[in-house]
Order: sequence, then structure tokens, then C-alpha cells
Amino acid sequence: MILPTTGIGMNSAIDDMNLIQQAQRHHLVVREIGEEIDLEIGPGEDDPSFGNTALNCPPLRECSTEEHGERKQMVVVSQLSNDTQDMSQTQQGKRKKKVVKRWREEWADTYKWAYVDVKDGTPRIFCSVCREFGRKHRRNPYGNEGSRNMQMSALEEHNNSLLHKEALRLQSASKDKIMADKPVYVKAGSILEATLKRDPHEVEFIQAVQEVVQALERVIGKNAHYVNIMERLLEPERMIIFRVPWVDDRGETHVNRGFRVQFNQSMGPCRGGIRFHPSMNLSITKFLGFQQTLKNALSPYKLGGAAGGSDFDPKGKTDNEIMRFCQSFMCEMYHYLGPDKDLPSEEMGVGTREMGYLFGQYRRLVGHFQGTFTGPRIFWSGSSLRPEATGYGLVFFAQLMLADMNKELKGLRCVVSGSGKIALHVLEKLIAYGALPISVSDSRGYLVDEDGFDYMKVQFLRDIKAQHRSLRDYSKTYARSKYYDEAKPWIERCDLAFACATQNEIDQSDAMNLVNSGCRILIEGSNMPCTPDAVQVLRKANILVAPAMAAGAGGVVAGELELNHECSLMNWSPEDFESKLQEAMKQTYQRAIKAATDFGYQKESPEALVHGAVISAFLTIAQAMTDQGCV
Repeated sequence: MILPTTGIGMNSAIDDMNLIQQAQRHHLVVREIGEEIDLEIGPGEDDPSFGNTALNCPPLRECSTEEHGERKQMVVVSQLSNDTQDMSQTQQGKRKKKVVKRWREEWADTYKWAYVDVKDGTPRIFCSVCREFGRKHRRNPYGNEGSRNMQMSALEEHNNSLLHKEALRLQSASKDKIMADKPVYVKAGSILEATLKRDPHEVEFIQAVQEVVQALERVIGKNAHYVNIMERLLEPERMIIFRVPWVDDRGETHVNRGFRVQFNQSMGPCRGGIRFHPSMNLSITKFLGFQQTLKNALSPYKLGGAAGGSDFDPKGKTDNEIMRFCQSFMCEMYHYLGPDKDLPSEEMGVGTREMGYLFGQYRRLVGHFQGTFTGPRIFWSGSSLRPEATGYGLVFFAQLMLADMNKELKGLRCVVSGSGKIALHVLEKLIAYGALPISVSDSRGYLVDEDGFDYMKVQFLRDIKAQHRSLRDYSKTYARSKYYDEAKPWIERCDLAFACATQNEIDQSDAMNLVNSGCRILIEGSNMPCTPDAVQVLRKANILVAPAMAAGAGGVVAGELELNHECSLMNWSPEDFESKLQEAMKQTYQRAIKAATDFGYQKESPEALVHGAVISAFLTIAQAMTDQGCV
């Protein structure tokens, strides 16, 4: 029994003083020492009753000096019966495993991710994201249950986790206070949490999911049904991983790993690229398939999404070695391809040569000629401008954005990353519109030409790439150019930037360089070119971003025109093809803007196009998935 008294109980007084000193060390306020709760916490299973609990406790009252004095005088009465003394000793023994309830409330106020609630009649401290408490948030689940230092360090560890940061961001993201009435952070957080638990090591895929979930906050807030749709969408319909053995010119055997992820077919047969690159793995394949699914749904021509490839590196290989690899790759892949199943297309490391070898082996295996491959040479079938479609589409999309700002491309200084087919076709079309493109890049650095590129210089760049030479050779011919090793072009002064290299090529420091260089619009040519930190920097600086799923839809349009039966019997003239492409890019742009404004985003805001593109694509897929039932 604890009572205020004028007598001194030395042991109890020392314990009380220790509690007060430790509280002061942690900048906490001690009050109501008599009200204690046990830290011996159970398994911490989720309790659905906490779904609507507020994140933070109400502000706590500061205690007065008199209250501190009173508490210092609290001691255990020593004149108790033997039974009472035994009970007091038991309580003192457990005291090291107890903590004042108000302390826990202070922790919840200090560590914003937490809240205090009652579980089985006992106050507990809960995580606002996963609704867990106890051992699951400790560094050592079998350590001293009453160690406040251990509790604090464990809370800090969780406080720095991706899941916690997402909860905080979701809590403050909505300006219309949706979270006050509907805890959207719980719904969106549960989607991300499920992905983290299922695929914790798939970094690229988790990042792509996080970006999409952020864009869909308001959609999910208005209709909880979409949470179930999103959970199904995030699990691919099928994932194929297979061995690809091949023999080099010296007769040595090599083995690579092949991938194909058919993400979603609710809109039609799958369509997506094949990438050959040493970094290729299941996470990147899933991320590319997920992005392709949304991109195809946003385009005027509806198709399902897929992606695939191998960790094979075509660089430095002879034509015969690449042919043997492609034939071995197709010996497994052809089971899953077909005009009504899956339509592969070019991607990084896969060009006309590789697609030709793949198609030839496919035709040999199935025994007939089918137009299931997009991007082959024009004398097979299809449009005459298929390779240029994605790069040209990026420039057309930038032109649409500038037109809404009463501006035009002519005279604008543009930086471009990458030096593949997309980047070089972007240069070509920028020159046609009177802009001044000044840079390209590769994996070792970037090249800048202060005079800007012209058609002759672009052709010279193509020759350099075809001969597998370094971009550094360009500066040996043009004196006003310079190649910078181990650097990126984002530091160069510009009005527009075109990111056409690879995923996550723009990090936080690169984004700051873009802001400082005067860039006002970023066009994403590659999938997910910005890291999450870079996205935040660009938005704070009000830089408009054209997302890859909208701006990069040119390739989808060209592929659909190739596969159209009426169009496949003739070659398009460049003028006709560009007219079709411009109209399709305009429709894609308008759909993204309309979806953004429908959900309360201002047309001029930096996130409008990004969120609008995701919303429009997702709603299209969600409607198809709902109509087709749980399949």
C-alpha cells in the first residue's frame, strides 16, 4: 500500500527518486506514481477493435512543483502485518518490471507512431501502423521486460522503419482531412504492410507499390472496396522462372536465369517488354510488369501487362552467341506466348537483332507465322516508325504540357539522360521542334555539347553506340563538347529534363541539382526514374513531372497498331503514324488530367499528372476486375 506520509522509508524513497531522475533524463513528466502497469506483455496479436483509434493521445497536463514534492514524500508504510509486508515485497520486486502509465502516454506523444489503449483491462502502447504491442517492438524479445532504455531504443528503431514513415506521411498528406473521419492510413498502410511481409526483399517492386498506393489515397478513402482490388492486383497472375543454358563460341556452357511475369490480363492479352541486363531479377521483373499493366490500361488501346527477361548481358557477345542464347530462352518461353495470351516487345538490351532471333525460334517451335511480337523489322509486319514511337511520344507529351502553359518547345534548353533508342529519338524530335538538346549519358558518365545536337551529330552518336564505343569519342570530334566521368547530366542548366536511362537514376542530390539548374518540367522516359526522396524534392520545388506510364505510352500505341489486323497489312507513312501517335498521346494526357481534377488535385500542382495517371489506370483495371469476379 502506498500512502503519503512524513516518515521516511529509505528503500522506497530511493526507488521513487530513481524514477524521477530517469524521467528527467528522458525529458518526461512523472505523475501518479501509484498508478502502474505491468510490462510483462503478451504475444501482441492484432486487435481489430483498434482500427479507428487516434494516432496520438491528447496533450498532457504539466505537473506542478507541489505535486513533485508530494511524490517525493511517498513511502511504503513499514508498520504493516506480515501478510501485507510480503505483498509489498512482491510489489517492490516487480517494480523493476513496471512503468508509470503516464510515462507511456508521454512516449506515445513523443514517438508519434504510437498510441495508448486498453487491452484485456490493461493499458498498452500500440503501433499505429500494424496495431501490435509488446515484444514485437523490442530489440530483444527475451530481455529485461522492464528496461525503459530497451523500450525506448526499440521504439526508435521502429520509428525509423519504412512502414512507420509511410504512416506519418499518409497521416499528413490529405489536405481535405479525409483521415479525420476515415483512417485512410490504415487502409493504405495495410496494403503496403502486406507487400512488405510477403516480398520483403523485392526493393524495386515495393517502391513501385508505395508510389501507386500514395497516388490512390483519395480513391481508397472514398471506396474501401478498392483495397481488396488492390490486394489482388499486386499479386501477379503467374510468375515463370526458368533456366537458360547456352554455349559460347569457345564451346563453354553458361547458364542464366529467365523471367516472365504475366501481371494482369483483365484488360486483354498481356503485353510487355523483354529486358536482357545483368541486374535483372524477380523484383525488377515484377516492378516492370506492374508499371506496364498500369501503362497499358491508361493508353487508348486496352491490354494486360507483363514483363520479362534475363540476367544475360548482351554486351561483348557475338551475334552467334546472342542467337544461341535467344533460341534457348525461347525454348521455354514459347509455352506462354500467343496472340491471345502474351505479346513480348523490346526493352533494355533487346533490340531488332534480339527480337529477330526470338521470333525466328518461336515461329520454328509453334509451326506457323503469328504476329505476336511487336518491334520486328518493318518487312515482317507493322508500322514503319515502331522504334521511334516511345521517344517521339515523350516529346509530344512535353509539348502538350507546355501548350497548357502557353509555351512551346522552340528555343528551350533540354538535358537528356541515356543514349539508347529512346534517348536518341527524343533528341531527334526535339531538334525537329526547335529545342536545344545538349546531353546524353551512359553507365560511366555523361556527354554535354554546349552548341546542342543536330541531325548529323545524332547520327554520329548512333554510329558510336552501334560500334560499342564510348561517348567520350564524341568529344574528340566536336571541340565544344565534353565528357564527364562518373557524373550525371542533371547539373547542367536546362528548362526541361528527359530521364531515359533506367530506374532510380535520379536520387535526392540529383533532384536538388535539377532544381538549382532551373528545370521546370521532368519527363520520365524510363520506368520509375526517381527515388522517393527525389520525388519529394521535386514536388517541394513545384517541378512538374510527366509520369512514365502516361508519357511513355507511345510504345503501347505503336504496338497495338502493329497488331491490328487491318494495319498489319500495310506500312504507315511517317506523317500518318505521327498523326495517330499525337492523337493517342493527347487522349492519354487528357485522361490523366481529368482523373486528377476529379479527385481534387489542382491541374497546376506538381503531383497532378502523376496521381491522375495512376488513378485513371487503376479505376479502369478495377472496373474490369470487378466485372469478372474474384478470379
